[in-house]
Amino acid sequence: MIGQIKGIIIAKQAPDLMIDVQGIGYEVLVSLGTFFDTPEIGGAVTLHTHFVVREDAQLLFGFITLEERTLFRQLIKVNGVGPKMALAILSGMSANEFAHAVHKNDIGTLVKLPGVGKKTAERLVIEMRDKIDDAQLNRSASGAIGKLVGIQQEAESALTALGYKPQDAAKMISRVSDEEITSAEQLIRRALKNMVSR
Repeated sequence: MIGQIKGIIIAKQAPDLMIDVQGIGYEVLVSLGTFFDTPEIGGAVTLHTHFVVREDAQLLFGFITLEERTLFRQLIKVNGVGPKMALAILSGMSANEFAHAVHKNDIGTLVKLPGVGKKTAERLVIEMRDKIDDAQLNRSASGAIGKLVGIQQEAESALTALGYKPQDAAKMISRVSDEEITSAEQLIRRALKNMVSR
């Protein structure tokens, strides 16, 4: 089995990557998350892979993280979920988001994924619940918290550079709700908007 591929990206068109490994071009199917996390054409990349052999095709799936590949392998063991649907699920949400949806029995979120109906969503929750451990959920939570703290620190530094006193910058940031904040730029805009509206 091909477990890893390392080379230069020579073509990108979601969900496909073409990776040159010492003169051989490998076509690799990836989730949208992995697609956007990989470099542009000409960049070096290392992907964890899963090789699928069928009567009519040989398919190589690539993942930027081991966690994503592990979830992919768990998904394709669920009745009615093939490699293409598993990839669509991983394209619709991250491995951590999927873990939380299963943990919370969130059928409504799962049915929004392409190709996933209510019965498939219910089957995913039932069959995946025992496969997703507490450690994965804890990694998800700590990862999200760590990312948010990093965004807050970056935003505070930027506001200080704009001339605000450090304590004032910290207060401005603390007044912004952390819901749906995904970047320092977004956090700064919210903080400045709050200042104007006060």
